[in-house]
Amino acid sequence: MKFPVYNSIGEQIKEIDLSSRIFGVKAKTGVIHQAVVAQLANARQVLAHTKDRSEVRGGGRKPWKQKGTGRARQGSIRSPQWIGGGVVFGPTKDRNFSKGINKKQKQLALAMCLSDRVENKTLAVFDKLQLADGKTKELSVWLKEIKNKIATLKNSKKFLLVLDSNDKKMILAGLNLKNVNTIMANSLNCKEVLNHDAILVTEKAISIIDQHYKKVANREDKNSQK
Repeated sequence: MKFPVYNSIGEQIKEIDLSSRIFGVKAKTGVIHQAVVAQLANARQVLAHTKDRSEVRGGGRKPWKQKGTGRARQGSIRSPQWIGGGVVFGPTKDRNFSKGINKKQKQLALAMCLSDRVENKTLAVFDKLQLADGKTKELSVWLKEIKNKIATLKNSKKFLLVLDSNDKKMILAGLNLKNVNTIMANSLNCKEVLNHDAILVTEKAISIIDQHYKKVANREDKNSQK
């Protein structure tokens, strides 16, 4: 499919062919949901941890003798009924929240997210994304100008800049803007695509995406084989 390419001042300079394998996939909410849930679960840190009676310090000696004191029998001050004792059924660091998802399904979900962006025209391709001085103000001013020039980005508030190389100036410039994030083309994921209103991609990044995410099958080839 044909898609416009803009220069740094928001003027259309040419058109490129977007691969229907990546940018022409019909979105299925179930597939995307599974990919996002798996990504969030696998990124989850297990921080909460309570000690059971075997982990609490002290309590090696029996508090008092078994009989003759008139008090309830006790074996250790580390028992759960004691203040400072072990916790019963508390959260531990041994919990595992990870979810499995195969590579093909994960890449297919990303292709669906990108295809939805293309269909809604909230993805814009530029010949290059560069800053002369690498200043945050420079990037902020440029984004405002782009919103005014490209009608489909007019209402966008959160921007994801997809880079084809590790451009430190662009990355550092975006760090101080709360509504702007940068990511490498080979690190794209559903969560980042869905969390932003507009995706700004370089022309080189488009070819990197097409080459990197090879697990997405070509639907046309599948149909021809049948």
